[in-house]
Amino acid sequence: MSMKMTKLNADVLTPITVFLRLEGTKKFLLESSLKHNEQGRYSFIGVNPIKEFTAEGEIAKVISSDGKELLKEAGLPLKTLQKVLPKVKVDLPFPFYGGAVGYVGYDAIRQYADIGGVLEDEIGMPDIHFLVYEDVIVFDHLAQSIYILAIDLDGKRSEEQLELRVAEIESQIFQGKVDESLEAYEIEFQPQLEKEEFMARIQKAKDCVLAGEVEQVVLSQRMSGKVKANPFHFYRVLRNSNPSPYMFFVDFGEYVVLGASPESFIKSKGQQMSTNPIAGTRRRGRTEEEDKALAVELLSDAKELSEHRMLIDLSREDMKKICVPETIHVLKEMKIEFYRHVMHIVSELEGTLAEGKTGLDALISCLPAGTVSGSPKVRAMQIINELEDVKRGVYSGALGYVNANGDVDFALAIRSLVIKNDRAYLQAGAGIVHDSKVELEYKETINKANGLLKARPM
Repeated sequence: MSMKMTKLNADVLTPITVFLRLEGTKKFLLESSLKHNEQGRYSFIGVNPIKEFTAEGEIAKVISSDGKELLKEAGLPLKTLQKVLPKVKVDLPFPFYGGAVGYVGYDAIRQYADIGGVLEDEIGMPDIHFLVYEDVIVFDHLAQSIYILAIDLDGKRSEEQLELRVAEIESQIFQGKVDESLEAYEIEFQPQLEKEEFMARIQKAKDCVLAGEVEQVVLSQRMSGKVKANPFHFYRVLRNSNPSPYMFFVDFGEYVVLGASPESFIKSKGQQMSTNPIAGTRRRGRTEEEDKALAVELLSDAKELSEHRMLIDLSREDMKKICVPETIHVLKEMKIEFYRHVMHIVSELEGTLAEGKTGLDALISCLPAGTVSGSPKVRAMQIINELEDVKRGVYSGALGYVNANGDVDFALAIRSLVIKNDRAYLQAGAGIVHDSKVELEYKETINKANGLLKARPM
């Protein structure tokens, strides 16, 4: 494996500037609002993927950058993904230096569990979609440095070609000229269901809980609206109006996925993995005193605490499938974290992967997060399938990367937006339990969607 890299001073560049100046197709940007600690230390930008992996149902495909079908295989798509991803280990200080960026959608779970018939695919996007990159730009925000990398994952680029590519990218990001202004846009999102109809479905979900079928069901509603602005402009406004630990923009060609998620779903480094269940939500207060009062109220809410403990237990059970059981422990338990529009109760669990297991195995084992499905998972998902009308798509799946060395970092795909054919789609859910108040659960979906609904040019 060959690689070329150069290190530059980052004091006059930002990830947004570099993304705009970088020439090519199917670009991505992964960044975080937490730039001054280890979790958000790095931002990643990539361009011109060498191939892409898609899956619909049990059929997986690998397509080259020029559109040729390299592989078509039936079976468990994520196992196929494991086989086709490059496996390259390089000693570098940052966690991603090339590999696959993309998502595993909620509906991919159908290959692992019987949750009912396939729903209408309103958006028209694969269940799983990854782009494989060899050219990556890394921002180290703590060290104020930029790394430009060109790596040879397929054995098709010479040392000279790698050197030329690094020089080409450097020239673009320092000398490229682009219009960095924000164009005005307006999106009027319309819910798929009327308020009364969605509340009636919340009641049906609650009836299933009261009947003892499940402990919790996470029911969601979709909203959509026409948009003609550049999708990256929407992302730029969103990152300012709703800064979050996981912010992402990925151009898949036919559609774009962008978002600002508060939740780390699965992360692995070597044989260590972690997951971060989030459950329990309140709006932010108008003053510091109101903020504190709402936080105390949230941590005193028996329903919210019960729901959160259930999700910790679900995460622990999921981890037992792929971790050495005695290594599983809770690092952080039921702490309040504050975001621009809401606050959440957050926990973190960690464990050591069993011999032969990888970060991608951890992702497969834990999908979907209990936060977006319910408990027990399979019956909860069956009820979701009965009460929701369309495939969730990327929403409530996972979006992130698989590094060339096998390490993974995936956010839960919530507070996310899909833009396709001048139409934007978003979705938000609420956890329904035995003492849920239907009106309050409806309002929770609106509060969660507001981070996206309020994204407007300043």
